[in-house]
Amino acid sequence: MALTGTSAKNSSDNRTKVLFKTDKGNITIALYDETPLHKANFIKLVNEHYYDGLLFHRVIKDFMIQTGDPHSRNAAPEARLGEGDPGYTIPAEIKFPQLFHKRGAVAAARQGDMVNPQRNSSGSQFYIVWGKDFSSDELDKLTQVVEQRSRGALKFSKEVKKEYLKTGGTPHLDGAYTVFAEVIDGMKVIDKIQSVRTTQSDRPVNDIRILSAEIINP
Repeated sequence: MALTGTSAKNSSDNRTKVLFKTDKGNITIALYDETPLHKANFIKLVNEHYYDGLLFHRVIKDFMIQTGDPHSRNAAPEARLGEGDPGYTIPAEIKFPQLFHKRGAVAAARQGDMVNPQRNSSGSQFYIVWGKDFSSDELDKLTQVVEQRSRGALKFSKEVKKEYLKTGGTPHLDGAYTVFAEVIDGMKVIDKIQSVRTTQSDRPVNDIRILSAEIINP
């Protein structure tokens, strides 16, 4: 697959797209065909209005914003969130280096390796990457650490590094989580969300809610 940046709308883009209307503005994502299990599940949940009314319950500045916990829909202000799901997981579809954690990447949350060595994805929770900007030296050092930690399983190509230098992101997550979509419109909204004030549990002090999610025509 050719590398695709987080870009403006493209009339030749025939991928399935999802429009999220939030109380901070609209976000449009395009689902990857390379992760068919995640794509089919996401379309199913959107068509069931599963995400309507859910909160971005976990927000970390210069990292990511996370949603998809059904318990967040009517959560009290002090409630700790992040454990909810539809009662199933999805087999991992990790496609690195074709799909990676550039800024605007959409990836499935999951339980940790200790209890989930297969790295199966949550059935509903996902995060949108913001990440950091890197100098060439900073990126080289970080990717070397990730490659060494993977014992040779991961290798960052020049093309992937070029995209990270262009857009920023979270390369330390590559090879560990399934990236299944990317933002194609609404990065300013994501920036607004990732910049809000949060509690010690990373929940926004003032709730940020998905008003609706719908499949839109290519």
